[in-house]
Amino acid sequence: MNQREKDVQDIREVFVALVDAWNRGDAAAYGDCFTEDADYVTFMGQHLKGRAQIAEVHGWLFHGPLKGSTLESSALAECKPRFLAENVAVVHATGEARLANPEQDPNDRDSINTNVVVKQRGVWKITAFHNCRIQELPTGRR
Repeated sequence: MNQREKDVQDIREVFVALVDAWNRGDAAAYGDCFTEDADYVTFMGQHLKGRAQIAEVHGWLFHGPLKGSTLESSALAECKPRFLAENVAVVHATGEARLANPEQDPNDRDSINTNVVVKQRGVWKITAFHNCRIQELPTGRR
């Protein structure tokens, strides 16, 4: 395995850890997938600054409105980073947070996210994340 293949594998493992932490409701482990100074923009437009705030907000979510939810991500099956530099890549993924009670899940929560991942001291972490709902392009638009 060459270095690029190892980096792709290691980046995929970040998303495996992220999904696993969400599905266990472990806010600290979720936050650990991000750099100390990460930027995180939610689908509602809130801008979280830093690993500590990301973990804090997700702790509230995991014990509140998203308690028992599960996260699905296309990055687990197909991780295709676009390397901007040896230690920086962009990863686009789709996913959905499925609510614990299917009767309360509106089934329109498909999202697309843009992630900037960086390799610091040999370890890949997410340093910027932006999430939004998937919308179809208007007909006739390119």
